Parts: sequence; C-alpha cells; structure tokens
Amino acid sequence: MTIATADLYDERGDDLDSLSLQLLDLGGRVAFDGPARTVRCHRDNALVKQVLATPGDGAVLVVDGGGSLESALVGDLIAASAVENGWAGVIVHGAIRDRAALASLPLGVKALGSNPRKSAKDGVGEVDVPVTIAGVVFTPGRHVWADADGVLVER
Repeated sequence: MTIATADLYDERGDDLDSLSLQLLDLGGRVAFDGPARTVRCHRDNALVKQVLATPGDGAVLVVDGGGSLESALVGDLIAASAVENGWAGVIVHGAIRDRAALASLPLGVKALGSNPRKSAKDGVGEVDVPVTIAGVVFTPGRHVWADADGVLVER
C-alpha cells in the first residue's frame, strides 16, 4: 500500500466509508489493500477456508462473523493458505487464533480478538454478498484499504 488511509480519506472522503469499529492488527503486514471479497458466517469457517484456498490476486477477504468471539474463523493454516494464494489481507468481524503464527506471515489480518477454540466446519454461510459491519457496507469488488489508522472502503 502506497498511501496512508488518513491521506486517502483527505483526498477522497466523500467517496469512502470509514469503519469506526476498532480492530486489532494481528498479521505480519499492518498496511494492505485490494478489492473486497466477502464471507458471512457464524462460528463456521469452512467457507473462509474454501475462499482463501483460491487465487486471491491481491484481494482482501472481509469476513462477517457477527462479532462473535466464541470461536476463531482464521488460524495459522488458513492464513498460510491465503499467503500461498496471493491474498493481501483478511478483515474479520470476529476472532482469529494462532496469533504468534499470524504475526509472522506476510499477510494483513485485522480482527476483534482471538480465541483458541476452533469453529465448526459445516459450510454454513454466504460468499460474495454485501456485508455490513458497524454500519459500513463491504460490497464485493469495491476497494478496501487498511492500515494502523483503520479501514476504508469505496462506497
């Protein structure tokens, strides 16, 4: 990422939404950007794993886990798969696990927190649908920028 989110907002504020939700930086890259892909799921990461195992082409996966911290939606194996497949980052409205391993990977990861408990693997949820997190709509294909200051998305 070549421009800070604060500078980008100064330039294009009317075209962008800013996520007010405070997420932790948990990956090896703090700044990342790319076109959005989305998954909506609750305590079931099968679709997250499936999507991140496909070519990312520099995209950012936005996972709407409903804000649940009861089980992790991304761990070290899924994050390593994302790196291998060329994803820029993952934004999780929920929990991750394997924080130390994720911090060592060249992947942007933002999430509410962590929990060592694994999630279900039933494949319940939706892929590439608009998801709303804290009043901000993430539409597949719209550009997302993330850094230490926060997250911006094209309207």
